[in-house]
Amino acid sequence: MKFCVKLGKSATESYDLLKKVYGDECLSRNQVFEWFKGFKEGIEEIRDDQRPSRPSTSKTDADIEKAGETVRRNRRLSIRAVAEIINTDKETVRQILRYNFNMKIVCSKMVPRLPTPEQKEIRMNICVDILQNIENDPNFLENVITCDKSWFSQYDPESKRQSMHWKSPSSPRQKRERQSKSKFKALMTFLSDIRGIVHVDWVPEGQTVNQVYYKEFMTNLRDRMRRKRPEMWKNGSWVLHQDNAPAHNALSVKVFLTKHKIIVLEHPPYSPDLAPCDFFLFVKIKSALKGNSFEPVDSVKAKATELMEKLSEDDLQHSFQQWKICREWCRDRGGEYIEGDISVV
Repeated sequence: MKFCVKLGKSATESYDLLKKVYGDECLSRNQVFEWFKGFKEGIEEIRDDQRPSRPSTSKTDADIEKAGETVRRNRRLSIRAVAEIINTDKETVRQILRYNFNMKIVCSKMVPRLPTPEQKEIRMNICVDILQNIENDPNFLENVITCDKSWFSQYDPESKRQSMHWKSPSSPRQKRERQSKSKFKALMTFLSDIRGIVHVDWVPEGQTVNQVYYKEFMTNLRDRMRRKRPEMWKNGSWVLHQDNAPAHNALSVKVFLTKHKIIVLEHPPYSPDLAPCDFFLFVKIKSALKGNSFEPVDSVKAKATELMEKLSEDDLQHSFQQWKICREWCRDRGGEYIEGDISVV
């Protein structure tokens, strides 16, 4: 074909000459025209230009290493983005992340507050102290009375998991209306130990939980302990566990607790993951109420109280054992939040 170009032949004439010589084995017309144009422009190489190859579908050690390094640098990359970076297909990347690194993509976990290094140290030190008390006294958890508060709404929409249903290919997918919690709600105060419920109380509507209200509540708690736990009341072995709400830390409340020799178990601030009521008991009750509407508000109080009183001794023992496990995890992780990282329900 170079000879044809030198003779001044046209591309059509060159194709006709090649067709006569090679017959059916001749190059296609488009290929001849493309080569003719290249030779005329001075190109001497007849090989195809190098171009990006199709991504490999095989999983090699190099791909595994590259995928791991890429994800560790930026854990928000999608599978498609990782596949483009290491030049392989998406299924290979998915298999590498799933089976070689045992990874899965999850949403960020919401926590009350990202603790500072000082707050992490406080959380860890408190957990270490309590775990030492448990180790020194095997009956320590049996003497703890835990106290907490939580809101219960007249209507709380069911969770996404609760709305899941089986569907065949031909059946339509069920739909549900987007709804929010009702504005009317009631505040429960809950007291229990490892053996059972000590007291369930509802804060009057419009009442602010301040130091005056909480001192009165503590007075009622002492009466309740005298009647429901007479042995613990006589030997004074019970220990109160509560969070760091402002009313709990008020000076008048501290004076009241000191006066009546009520020992308070230290609790780190912003730590619902270390309170058995928050991570177990209230979650268990509220999950049973989701998707149900209660009118009037007294009906939700009655239903929540009924569910609380139905908690078995095994449920409460499980919550206290998980409470110990949560503190072990917090200690081992240097005070980091553990909420959502272990199964406690």
